[in-house]
Order: sequence, then C-alpha cells, then structure tokens
Amino acid sequence: MENYIMAIDQGTTSSRCILFDRNGKARGMAQKEFTQLYPQPGWVEHDPLEIWETQRAVMAEAMKQVSARNTQIAAVGITNQRETTIVWDRHTGQPVCPAIVWQCRRTADMVRRMEPDGIADYVRQKTGLVPDAYFSASKVAWILDHVDGARDRAEAGDLLFGTVDTWLIWKLTGGRVHVTDYTNASRTMMYDIHRLCWDDTILSYFHIPKKMLPDVQPSSGIFGYVDDTLPGGGAPISGAAGDQQAALFGQCCFGAGEAKNTYGTGCFLLMNTGETAVMSEHGLLTTIAAAADGRIQYALEGSIFTAGAGVQWLRDELGVIGSAGETERYAASVNDTGGVYLVPAFTGLGAPYWDPYARGTLVGITRGCGKAHLIRAVLESMAYQVSDLLHVMETESGVRIAGLKVDGGASRNDFLMQFQADMLNAEVLRPECIETTALGAAYLAGLAVGYWDGTDDIRARWSLSDIFRPNMGDGERQKLLRGWKRAVACALAWAENRDGEENRRGVE
Repeated sequence: MENYIMAIDQGTTSSRCILFDRNGKARGMAQKEFTQLYPQPGWVEHDPLEIWETQRAVMAEAMKQVSARNTQIAAVGITNQRETTIVWDRHTGQPVCPAIVWQCRRTADMVRRMEPDGIADYVRQKTGLVPDAYFSASKVAWILDHVDGARDRAEAGDLLFGTVDTWLIWKLTGGRVHVTDYTNASRTMMYDIHRLCWDDTILSYFHIPKKMLPDVQPSSGIFGYVDDTLPGGGAPISGAAGDQQAALFGQCCFGAGEAKNTYGTGCFLLMNTGETAVMSEHGLLTTIAAAADGRIQYALEGSIFTAGAGVQWLRDELGVIGSAGETERYAASVNDTGGVYLVPAFTGLGAPYWDPYARGTLVGITRGCGKAHLIRAVLESMAYQVSDLLHVMETESGVRIAGLKVDGGASRNDFLMQFQADMLNAEVLRPECIETTALGAAYLAGLAVGYWDGTDDIRARWSLSDIFRPNMGDGERQKLLRGWKRAVACALAWAENRDGEENRRGVE
C-alpha cells in the first residue's frame, strides 16, 4: 500500500487537506469554505470550532478519495493563515470568543500608541515587524481586556493562546500538545527572532501572561501525534509553518536571493535571505523562514492585505461574477480599464504603506466604465501592489530579481500573470503544482520522518508549467504605474484628517 503525506492547509476562507505522494503529486484533495464574520466595519472574525470541524471533515474526505487507511499516513504537515488569534480554555477546549483574523483592524488605535509610548522601535528591532494591528499581540491584549473574566483566567493559567497552527495541533492531539513553530511565532509581534524566545518587554507592554503562550520549535520535526479517534490517527505531526513561509519552502526557495509570490486572500512576496536577518527601512518585514534540519533562515516579506479577497468582493458583495474563473474572460474583453484604478484597501494598506486607516478607493470612473473595466481593475490592483513590493525588496536586498516564482489560486489567471510580468518587466514562473503552500507543509513533514531524502531530492521534483514574459513598452508601463501611485494617494488621503494631519506615507 502506498503511503502519503497529509498536508493540512487551513486558510483564511477555507479549510483544505491534500494527500501528496513521493513525487509531490496531489492524490486526494478536499476543501470546505467556512463563515466569514464582519460584526463591525473593519472587524473580521472566524469561529474556531467551525475551523476545526471543517478541517476534520476535509481530512476524512481526502483519505476517502484514495481509500487510505490511517496506517498509510506517513506524516502530517500543517500550514495556516498566520497572525489570526485564538484564545481558549485549557480545560474545556472552548474558545473564549471568536478568532480575531489577521485582517481585523479593531486594535489599530492600540498599536498607534506604541510610537508615543516609545516601544515601536524596540518591537521593530526584536521582532522584525512593523508595529501593526495585523499581528497577534494587540489581538491577544484586546481579548484579555474585553472578554469578561479573561484576564483573571489567563493569569491563573486557565487560558491558552495560539495562532491557527497551535489550535489545530492542540485539537489533533486531543489537547495534549500546546506548541507552535518558529515561523508562526515570528508573526505574533511577541517573539524575538534573533534570540528565539518570547520577549518579556513586549509581553509586559501588552500585559500578556507568558503562561498563555505555546512552546516554540523548528518547522520540521515531531510536534505530536494525531489522536487515534481522528482521520490519520497515530500519524506524527512533523511539519508546521505559516502559509507564506510554507509556500517559500514549497517553491524550493532554499537559498539566499530566491523569491516567490503567493496570490491568495492576501498577496505575499517573500525572499529568502539565508542566515542573515535583513532589517528593512522601507516597510518590509523581517521574518523567520521555514527550514529543515533545525536550521534558522530568514526572509524579507512584503504583505498585501487584499488580493484574492478583492475577487471574492466582486462575487459575494457586488454579485458581478459567479466565480473567480470568470474574471479572466471579462478582463480580456476590454483593452484596458478605461483609466479606472481600484485600490483594495478594504482593511487598510500593508507594505510598503502600512496605513490601517486607508480604505478602498475607486478612481477614474467615467460614464463608459462597465463591469469588465471594474473586474479588470481588481485584477490589475494585485499586480500593481506586487510591483510596489518588488521594487522595495530589490532596493533593500541589492538583488535584481530576473524571474518571480508564483503560486496561489489567482496565479491560475493567465491575464493576471501576463500583466504581472509586464508591470515587473521580469519573467513570471508558474510551477506545475501551484498548491505550493500545502506542498511546503508536506515537504517539512516528510523530511522530518525520512519520506524524502533531503532538499536536493525535493528540488529535483519542482517542475515549471508556464513562463510569462514581459511584452509591454517601458513608456506604457511607467504611465500605468504613475496612475497607480496617484490612486494610492487618494486611498491614503481618506485617513488624513483623523488628527488634522496628512498621512501620505510611502506615496512619494
């Protein structure tokens, strides 16, 4: 009987499970969407129990598709939406409130106080992150401050904190293991990425008891074992990494200077910087990369909050498309957007602007603007945002990227990939398997148990599907990018008068 690596891919909008064979091919795959909760403007929540139930269901379904028994699951790897914050009772397993999703902006004012309080620079140096509501620290503090009795229970040791990987490992092991990996810890804004420990100064600032926090270990190694009552029971959980670091690993970007971009709910550009933690001065994040053999590697990251979520907005809120696949046809049906730009700052702007108060902005509308122009503008906004990030990343690292590896759902869109190549004036490389986030988790798990021989074995299995080469003139490219910058200025202007001062960071 063939053995498989089970990859649990818990994303922002759906839970998935993929069974990979030794060739890195997906043999069984199941996916379930779950509820997105928006209780107030700028707030985003999930039900942690629904996350768990959908994840358990897709594990069973993926195994059923190939008639796999528990004994055929050689190992389990987990990759997850990062920063999303869950706090639960260690005795009952009940969450104390809905999960606060990485996109949620409810703690923006709390984070804004970090600068005048004199801790912002300290946080940047220790965590490699730009202080922002995006990360977990302020979310944990909000829960302790706003959920009845939560702070007392946390101080008594009755509550546990975890990002989604920690929650899933806890559930998978029947509540026996409370752990995370280096990559997810590095996204909490509480973890010292240089000394590899929770930072007491930051915890003290946010009044977060250390006893709530999980143990931290390398991304490839034994975390625990799946409870016998669950699909895959008895299998070792031997890989875990935040989704973007998992995708970097799945794209075989093992060496310094190798980069990938993932087009998911958000959009994330990462470059491996090896054993050097490159500290950015232009809005990029320094983070821990997933690595095998217990090594520590770092990456530069640019984070875009809204990418594929813009397509979901077209489908779910506006109702102008029935499925994401329709966008390519509509975009190709018009020669351009007719001068229309959409800045999808639905939950603020990430790198390189980092403005939590910016809001989505549609500019350049004329009477001739139709549905196809709007849909094309949504797709183009992804490419423009990636272009912003890559320009900064090249400046920070001193490396000119000749080609960009891509993955994620929207990388299937040929129109978007060609427009991306045009905006970057560089080749865009799409692999045969674009499920590289799940594949990275599988690789990390498989390496820990000897399913694969090493990173050279894995690299030999990476295969290219398509190359998109730039075919736009420099004059046209620069004209479009200038228009994008003007549109971003309009989105940032929305936040200008909160304190009577202009906020145009990053636009110049």
